[in-house]
Amino acid sequence: MRNHAVTYLATLLVALGLGACSKGSDQPATNADGEAIKVYRHSMDGAPTNLDPLHSATVYANFLVLNTYDTLYSYKYLTRPYALKPNLAAAMPEISDDGLSYTIRIKPGVRFVDDPAFENGQGRELVAADVAYSLKRHFDPSNRSQGSWLWAGRIKGLDQWGQDGADYNEDVEGLEVVDDHTLAIHLTKPYPQLTYTLAMGFAGVVPHEAVDKYGRELSIRPVGSGPFRMAKFDTAKAVLEANPHFRQEPIDLAAEGFDPAIHGGLGLEAIEGRSPPFIDRLEIDFILETAARWNSFTKGNEIQFTSVPVEQTDTVLDSRDPIKLKPDWTERYHSTTGVEAGFVFTSLNMDKPYLGHNDDPQQDARNRELRCAMRDAMDWSARNNRFYSGIGVVFPGIVPPAASDLHSKLPQDSISRNLERARTRLEKAGWTQDNLPTLEYGFQNSVTSRQLFEQFRGFMADIGYPSSKIKPVSFATFGDYNKAIKTSQLDVIPMGWGLDYPDSENTLQLFYGPNHTPGSNNSNYNNPAFDALFEKTAVMQPGPEREKLYLDMSQMVLDDCVTISGLSRNRIYLWHKDVIGLPNREILGGFWLRYVDIKNADEQTAPAS
Repeated sequence: MRNHAVTYLATLLVALGLGACSKGSDQPATNADGEAIKVYRHSMDGAPTNLDPLHSATVYANFLVLNTYDTLYSYKYLTRPYALKPNLAAAMPEISDDGLSYTIRIKPGVRFVDDPAFENGQGRELVAADVAYSLKRHFDPSNRSQGSWLWAGRIKGLDQWGQDGADYNEDVEGLEVVDDHTLAIHLTKPYPQLTYTLAMGFAGVVPHEAVDKYGRELSIRPVGSGPFRMAKFDTAKAVLEANPHFRQEPIDLAAEGFDPAIHGGLGLEAIEGRSPPFIDRLEIDFILETAARWNSFTKGNEIQFTSVPVEQTDTVLDSRDPIKLKPDWTERYHSTTGVEAGFVFTSLNMDKPYLGHNDDPQQDARNRELRCAMRDAMDWSARNNRFYSGIGVVFPGIVPPAASDLHSKLPQDSISRNLERARTRLEKAGWTQDNLPTLEYGFQNSVTSRQLFEQFRGFMADIGYPSSKIKPVSFATFGDYNKAIKTSQLDVIPMGWGLDYPDSENTLQLFYGPNHTPGSNNSNYNNPAFDALFEKTAVMQPGPEREKLYLDMSQMVLDDCVTISGLSRNRIYLWHKDVIGLPNREILGGFWLRYVDIKNADEQTAPAS
């Protein structure tokens, strides 16, 4: 089956009206059973630009993709550290002794949502061929997938299939459809992280009928088998409605990791033995500015979830260490805190001949001194206090604390401000205010992003970098910013990375040469020694030997001053007490939304004003 892209969209974000129930504020008061409809209004600090699993490269996209599409595996709702569980799959994969073949059984009777793409508008059963088709799409060159790096060179015949013309009628040796409910994946070499990748939004299962009918419009019109179907989507808001055909799977709270000592008081016992989704309607407001999000949340009748902005920290917190909320806030709202499974960092684009790799060895060495001087100028303490309430965790290297304690074995030099050392580096390398290159610093336009830029420019000014040579380049949307990154336009790239799976490999791959843009290696780092170690560890099971090599790789990135890293944010989330749930945006984010419930009207207590 060929993948025909039938429509080019001048803009990816347009309002959709997908059904009779897309009525915004005109929503019916009752559902089909005559009961008052349950609506949960979530909020996010950014909007997705593409809802096709091929391009679900951001946490914002994953929140919607993972709730409209199905993946073979998912994560247990409450278990920490994170643990995989079967989702669309009937069980965990059967893995051959050599680690090269994964046999996956798929639950029978799973249906795609009803949609005009199907005959008579009725969704058909999802089968193993749909999973194989969805993985093939990533290797169709016409799709320009942002997720193909996950499986490139790993599944037998898949790369070659794409190079040979991506004929969907042709079988791929490594994607064996044994029968309608069994898929065998055959690898070229062991890949211990394979099952993790099959839980990611990139692995969302797409019916070919939807691709044939909608082409690139699939980027705004999901057709999956997830717990919700899309009713409305634009740059400000997404509205999803419960999928009436979602498979019935009663919740076993104990199996999901429920611990009364941790989760008691959240009302989660109310979902025991029931099948999600529990709400009729899920509304997600995309609100970039923190003040607007905070105001909407505290009004009490708008969004029901928010993170605590830094300017409200003193209002909400009783103490920072340990993090403790003031009693009046815990009385009014549910809350949770914790270090994110990810980090923020600033990469320096090694593609640029005046900043990164250079064919002239002397210039190459000068560029390294420039990068190291910029890192020496970074004041992590000031950044933490100004933008992360002083409760962020600053660490050396590129593996965040949530993934491993690797950072504790690395020197502190890379996160210690040393202006004298920075100035000496510049002087010895022959850099002066006149010959320092003009650098473009990119960001999505917002008050906070502008302030982050100004602080960074101030740090650089302290080592003599002319402010006129650190230029801001702002973008109206995250999609525009991401496009500039993926086309290697920018010199200085502030980023946040949330772990796709709980394994250090997921951040180390950010610096693997073959993953260069448009892949995930946005700094375009290219170190053959690093790549050789990455390829060696890629087939190793977790253990001390692999950890030692991970440490060596982290040190290489530090020695080359490729990135200014890093800080893991300590999250503080609040949500209204009529919401039954435990919010979480770590490890892709969004899985928990299927478990959200709303208390009945007679159980609700409105937040105090």
